[in-house]
Amino acid sequence: MDRPELSAWLRLLMTPGVGPLSARKLLAAFGSPQAVFDASPAARRAVLSRDIAALATPPEGLAEQLDLSWDWWQGDALAERAILTLADPRYPAALLEAADPPLLLFAEGDLRLLRSPAVAIVGSRHATTQGEENARAFAEVLSQSGVTVVSGLARGIDAAAHEGALAALAEGEHAGGSTIAVLGTGLLQVYPKAHTALARRIGQHGLLLSEFLLDTPALRANFPKRNRIVAALSRGTLVVEAAVQSGSLITARLAAEMGREVLAVPGSIHAPQARGCHALIKQGAKLVETAQDVMEELRMDLPSARHPAEAVGLFAQAADAPDHADPVLAALGFDPVSQEALSARTGMGPAELGVRLLELELLGEVARLPGQLFQRVGRA
Repeated sequence: MDRPELSAWLRLLMTPGVGPLSARKLLAAFGSPQAVFDASPAARRAVLSRDIAALATPPEGLAEQLDLSWDWWQGDALAERAILTLADPRYPAALLEAADPPLLLFAEGDLRLLRSPAVAIVGSRHATTQGEENARAFAEVLSQSGVTVVSGLARGIDAAAHEGALAALAEGEHAGGSTIAVLGTGLLQVYPKAHTALARRIGQHGLLLSEFLLDTPALRANFPKRNRIVAALSRGTLVVEAAVQSGSLITARLAAEMGREVLAVPGSIHAPQARGCHALIKQGAKLVETAQDVMEELRMDLPSARHPAEAVGLFAQAADAPDHADPVLAALGFDPVSQEALSARTGMGPAELGVRLLELELLGEVARLPGQLFQRVGRA
């Protein structure tokens, strides 16, 4: 793609009143963005039953966006960058199954991951420590088994999933899995800022992907839009933790509408972050406890550096835990519980129990939750 062709694609993307559906109809009729602009108003009206007056003149800011996009694409010889159009053979075929595939995709990293078997792992931004451990463990084993982990770079479950997939790469040889981060911003505006270093690592060892212009800031309306890309790129969507009103459930719904599988990790009946997962399971989502469950449900038969049957689930992790060795851990279990309830269960006084909880917290065995609750942390 040369500079004039990129300019034409950006112009079509930026033209007010031209949505994805209208753009695809015009492209199907005229063959290219430039041909759309060269067509007469009457010809365009025949395609859309109306003419969009804004197509007659370049939109404001086009020259600046062209300079920014071209310089980003061509300016760093060390970075693997691409701008994929609907006409590009590298454009992911799976995404074409979405109701409104983006006209352009800005990508940085390994484009081969767009053709690899993938699973989306999504969940709450306000995840529990246990939920993050589960997401990280599922992602690590799936990545080591050759599966690409797709998520949205958000706080909580998303970040833990990306970290787990990258950890698999750091451990040595694997079967080709990694991670794709689909951003709700432009690639030059990582959100949240705290994930800038994580995004850089994904760009080096995985793939960053966005449909938004490079300098697009964090806008609330754009994050639900990116969820359809997360769902479309994946054979199935695994929800690790989610409240009943959650963006993760939007991703799950979109996945189901596209004919993809929806899977969910169960949690405590007392945890608000588990209620979205329980709702999905009631609606027919597959209940999963291990990466092997995910592989079997999605019919993935891949070479594996680590057998996916290794336990990474909420309940499987507890099987080998020496509960008898510590009465507080035995009484705590994996449900959030107050110190008063623990005191009643163990017979320990507040001072003694407080000291032991602090010790277990420092050892990483127990997490302190909001509301002065405590929860045991499973280990993968």
